[in-house]
Amino acid sequence: MQGQSEERRMIQEAARQFTMERVLPVANRLDPDKGKIPRELIEEMAELGFFGILIPEEYGGLGLGAYEYCLVAEQLSRGWMSVGSLIARGNGLIGALKGLTPQQKAHYLPRMARGEFLGAFSLSEPNAGSDVANISCRAVRDGDGWLITGSKYWCTFADDADFILVICRSDPVVDPKARHKGLSAFMIEKPRGELPPGVKGSVIPKIGYHGWTTWELAFDGCRVPHSSLVGEEGKAFYLACAGLETARAHTAARSIGLAQGSLEDSIQYARERAQFGAPIANFQAIRFKIADMATQIEAARALLYSVCEKIDSGVRADTEASMVKLLASEMSERVTSEGLQIHGGAGYTTHFAAERYWRDARLTKIFEGTSEIQMRIISDALLGKVPT
Repeated sequence: MQGQSEERRMIQEAARQFTMERVLPVANRLDPDKGKIPRELIEEMAELGFFGILIPEEYGGLGLGAYEYCLVAEQLSRGWMSVGSLIARGNGLIGALKGLTPQQKAHYLPRMARGEFLGAFSLSEPNAGSDVANISCRAVRDGDGWLITGSKYWCTFADDADFILVICRSDPVVDPKARHKGLSAFMIEKPRGELPPGVKGSVIPKIGYHGWTTWELAFDGCRVPHSSLVGEEGKAFYLACAGLETARAHTAARSIGLAQGSLEDSIQYARERAQFGAPIANFQAIRFKIADMATQIEAARALLYSVCEKIDSGVRADTEASMVKLLASEMSERVTSEGLQIHGGAGYTTHFAAERYWRDARLTKIFEGTSEIQMRIISDALLGKVPT
């Protein structure tokens, strides 16, 4: 894109090359069978520094910004959105881990940057999704530690992570006017490939977002030491909301990557597929679809770069982050659906990636705040909140 620095172009090109040579072939092979992202691929990502993009250089990270983070996420998601999401298990938890002490940062962050200490985030519950303040999973003091009891939902990577960052209600008194108070965050370290002691889980069957598993977790007196508390007791709502601007920009980047993959595959298929004695790329209906797809992608990408520039300059961009998340996710579903249509019946098979882009794009309208939540945030910013 015009105005992009040489360093950013190099980062973008490196991520693109890695995606096309390593990520895409793995996705094409494993996604139809719901296979997991191979550990060797994760280790290669770590060697490229992808888990430490946002981690400060003093802790072994690259010390870069949301712009570079989203450049990489877009390219990785062009191959497999799950891989584009995986880098958040290092970078994306930085906001929530701001509550770590200097000693904890020195201990944990270098390992995260090296891809050796990746986390899962356990926030949602059966009755607490967008309504974070409705969390009911309890953390009760017990001697020099805490006992955690309750149910959690939508915890992706819970099994293969090195730790789970869980948000619980540590204060049983709920003030109806301040429901967000009384939440605390705990970092539960655990062996890779297992759930923590005192936690049972079941895998949630999904229509997409394959490559890793998403869990429903049942905490039954899970004991954690007091040292696992992240930040101040009762203040975890603010940790949970920290970094939402970057997280929503990251989702927009993933959405754009999916749409870009659909566009590129559609162009190739249209050139190769012949009907009525000519490539379907010669038909105006197909040509106009591709022109519209490309235009929608470029518009979303331009807004994403603008939002990233604001985030990196320290300018408040919560409304704009919601705008780009809304725009890009809605665009991605439309574009990937058109891509599947261009593929015709072939697009409805797992022989082509068209259906994978479409399935995964549908999720981007739901996680990191639904499209409806984004519209509420944007309208509240423009019109003021509705009186209660």
